[in-house]
Amino acid sequence: MKLQDIDKKRYRKHLNIVIAVMIVSLMALALGFGQLLIALLASGEGDNFIFNLSGVVLAGIICLSVVYKVRHNDFMTEVYYVWQLKQGLNKIYRKLRKIEAARDEDTSPNNTDAMIILNFYYAASSQLFKLDDNTITMDSLQIEINKLQSLLESKNLTVSLEDYDSTMLAAF
Repeated sequence: MKLQDIDKKRYRKHLNIVIAVMIVSLMALALGFGQLLIALLASGEGDNFIFNLSGVVLAGIICLSVVYKVRHNDFMTEVYYVWQLKQGLNKIYRKLRKIEAARDEDTSPNNTDAMIILNFYYAASSQLFKLDDNTITMDSLQIEINKLQSLLESKNLTVSLEDYDSTMLAAF
């Protein structure tokens, strides 16, 4: 995955629209399917919990299917990119302890790869935090970025965001 510059205002606007449409659609479909199932299958006045739950499940499946189908639409470009970015960051986060251990261990054969992965992880996290207005954790992230930059300078290494490839994670 490569980092892309995206318009924050457009992303926030489109994300809010997608969230609102999903909420309204999920509610309307869940109520509709629940009532339809009750009307068709219920036998009198009883507990209709299973029919209502089935309506929610059907509504969820339909909403997720629609989002999956339209994810490449121009309207969804930024929202889909951030979704993919979060997935990529999650893959790195699951292996973060091993990656940080390899970074700190000079004799590790994955030392340079660990620094490349962390460089991407920090840059992607920074982008995500700025897009989501998460300023609380930016200070601690900047400390980690500075530590990585110092380490790279001390080893006379230069890494770029283009060096990152998700297949590097397999080594950790």
